[in-house]
Amino acid sequence: MASSRTRVTGMNSGLDTESIISQLVEARKTKVDKVKKDQMKLEYKQNAWKDLNKKLKSLQSTISNMQYESSYSKRKTTVSNPNVATVVTSGNAMVATQQLKVTKLASSAYLTGNKVEYADTARAGEKMTSGTLLSEIGVSEGESLTIEVGGKSSTIEVTEGMTLGDLASKVGTSTGLACNFDSATQRFFIGSKESGEAGNFTISGSAADKLGLDVDPDSKQWIKGSNGKIELNGVEFESNTNTFEVNGLTITANALTDDQGVTLTTTKDTSAMYDMIKKFVKQYTELINEMDKMYNAETKTKYEPLTDEEKYAMSDKEAEKWEEKIKEQILAKDSGVSTITNSLSEIFNQGFKVGDKTMYLFDFGVETAGYFNSADNEKHALHIKGDEDDEMFSGETNTLKYMIESDSDAVTSFFSQLNNELYKKMNEMSKRIEGYRSFGNFFDDVKMKSDYTDFNSKISDMEKKLQDYEDKWYDKFAAMEKAMSKMQSNTNAITSMLG
Repeated sequence: MASSRTRVTGMNSGLDTESIISQLVEARKTKVDKVKKDQMKLEYKQNAWKDLNKKLKSLQSTISNMQYESSYSKRKTTVSNPNVATVVTSGNAMVATQQLKVTKLASSAYLTGNKVEYADTARAGEKMTSGTLLSEIGVSEGESLTIEVGGKSSTIEVTEGMTLGDLASKVGTSTGLACNFDSATQRFFIGSKESGEAGNFTISGSAADKLGLDVDPDSKQWIKGSNGKIELNGVEFESNTNTFEVNGLTITANALTDDQGVTLTTTKDTSAMYDMIKKFVKQYTELINEMDKMYNAETKTKYEPLTDEEKYAMSDKEAEKWEEKIKEQILAKDSGVSTITNSLSEIFNQGFKVGDKTMYLFDFGVETAGYFNSADNEKHALHIKGDEDDEMFSGETNTLKYMIESDSDAVTSFFSQLNNELYKKMNEMSKRIEGYRSFGNFFDDVKMKSDYTDFNSKISDMEKKLQDYEDKWYDKFAAMEKAMSKMQSNTNAITSMLG
């Protein structure tokens, strides 16, 4: 223990008082270290639970989505000529075959200006840059440029010292159009940032001609923006882009069609439904296996957190491995882990009413491998029979795929009910408990935080008492040394008197 006092010890007695006091203090210091180690174990436990909590919340999010029957309504659409259009299909799209014609593609308004010239003919052929003054091309202060976009008019007035680059920037901020002066071609280029007729614009004003923007609207230099148009089953739809949303289909047109058009075929996407359930089973299995491993970890009491002195006596690698051993067993036999594991696995064993019968997970080819066939810490793991990625069951018939293809309504009904029960249970386990946990957490985060703070106070008090105890012994030895010094002084005086 450090102290601000000046200590002079053993000068008269010849005793190694530092060692003696150190041994006297050590017993009490061990008690302080024990509390510090308990606090460190609590910190390890907090961190382990925070990591586990994130994974539980991620599973809860998946379950939240899968409790709704609409999540299982997977559709896909094929296009007879994929070069013409791409289609994104929502779950509410109708299973049907439809005819599509792309009659017009959307385009953006775009103007290529005329070449800008210097007012001084002697400078003809000299290159301008964005830093060239407008006055150098004959545009005077006070002249203006008026641009109308979608019925909204904006006027840009030329000010003293304005450059070609300044004007381009002003056009952009005032109108929302893209505008640039290209020094390579000595022209302004102006375009709408959005496609469609709404982006068309007009330009007028006293400065337009000198800026090369007084262009014939019917020339090839001025491309008008146009809306895209399609015909679906003979009905025309129009959009300012090439994307159309019609009855659950998001159609993006890429090319025009002839009179025959193309065929869109929308069907149930059984593979997407299978992939969703498989992903859910995998996510649950990986998490439940991890929780079983945590709970069943072998506890080794010799592994306690290290004090600074203990770390100093080890190499960095040894200390790191030691702490990893502690973290591996920190949630061993944890009641919270056990409660969550048992609660979730019980729901997976439940039956749910589908039509006029009660069905179970194994009716869909999803089940555990059995207690004796499962590896350690995989007793709760779920397997999809026939799944090509499951080495244990890949050779069996894939009942889940068969059920999805033959009776997807039954699959939807069962798994939505299963996930609804899981969602309710996880909500219950993560509800707020006054003084113990905050809402949305599966562990007693509030209580752990409070306990950690209490440890700080307890350690501080114990260290102060330990310091006082150490100082007390130093004071006692100092008093002894003083007494011995006085006695030695008296002895010397008597000896001197006796000659």
